[in-house]
Amino acid sequence: MGPVEFLVLAFPGERTGADLAAPLDALRRAGGVRLLDSMLVTKAEDGTVGSAATAARERPEAAGSTGARPEPGLIGEADAAEAAELLEPGSCALLLLVEHLWAAEAAEAFRAANGRVAASVRIPPEQVAEAVATAARP
Repeated sequence: MGPVEFLVLAFPGERTGADLAAPLDALRRAGGVRLLDSMLVTKAEDGTVGSAATAARERPEAAGSTGARPEPGLIGEADAAEAAELLEPGSCALLLLVEHLWAAEAAEAFRAANGRVAASVRIPPEQVAEAVATAARP
């Protein structure tokens, strides 16, 4: 199994845009990721929090190139409550648990050599762009 990542993608409004599904589906079809579970969390203007399974969990093709179905229930209500704390009233979040299939072979080699991930830091694209722009200045 490749590395697994839990993502909380926050959006204004109480619905995600339809244009979000296309890039995720493309990654799955290309074999880059496998969706393990997903959930939509909403925070109404009055602060009421709701959560629901997403349709991706119900589509067999959503599992990626492995043909395996997503594993419903890996993302739970405790995860939804934590994600809701990050949201402003009148917004929502798509919670995704994905396996990075592209890194599975490397992960297996690390495990076979008794290696371990000593650190992993995700750097926002804005910070990378800023660093590149700074480095390019004379």
